[in-house]
Amino acid sequence: MTSKRSLIRRATAVAAAATAAVVLAACGGNGDGSGSAHDGHGASASPSVSPSASTPAQQGDHNAADAAFARGMVPHHRQAVEMAGLAATRAESAEVKRLAEEVEKAQDPEIKTLSGWLASWGEQVPATGGDHGGHDMSGMMSDEEMKRLAASSGKAFDTAFLQLMVKHHEGAVAMARTEQADGTYRPAKDMAAAIVTSQGAEIARMNALLGRS
Repeated sequence: MTSKRSLIRRATAVAAAATAAVVLAACGGNGDGSGSAHDGHGASASPSVSPSASTPAQQGDHNAADAAFARGMVPHHRQAVEMAGLAATRAESAEVKRLAEEVEKAQDPEIKTLSGWLASWGEQVPATGGDHGGHDMSGMMSDEEMKRLAASSGKAFDTAFLQLMVKHHEGAVAMARTEQADGTYRPAKDMAAAIVTSQGAEIARMNALLGRS
């Protein structure tokens, strides 16, 4: 009877020890698990973290070609808007005036968008005013060309405006095609595609007004 009791006690002790071992293992697992749960929590929480993290990621989702496109297109567009502004009081042709209004209406908002991208990327937004001699940018007018355009009026203005704006637009289209080929920032590539389409159509209109085939 005694030996039976002793066996029961021993079995109970073994069971208790086994249970304790399981509990300890579970606790140890919890310790590790809390680490991995924390990692997992981090992973599962990553959606809540990623919005804050995704903002700079999205802002940074651009390359050197995107930055060059925005930096170049801001002053390029500004000059086109300045040229278009001259038409209201100097152009004779109603079609030239209408075209100038369309240029202003399309490109002014794009300047704001491009400037916003540059700011969000931590890039410098080109300063307004100053020298127009952007000879490194395709199609840009020199200060002298801008002065001659501003000094003209009537049919002389219309002809000069159309000739210079064709050259200006062709430069913008070339810059936009480079962005389409080399850029990675989707909104910039979309804007570049829109510029190729819209300014390409305006080049055709201006060439027609100039009597070019």
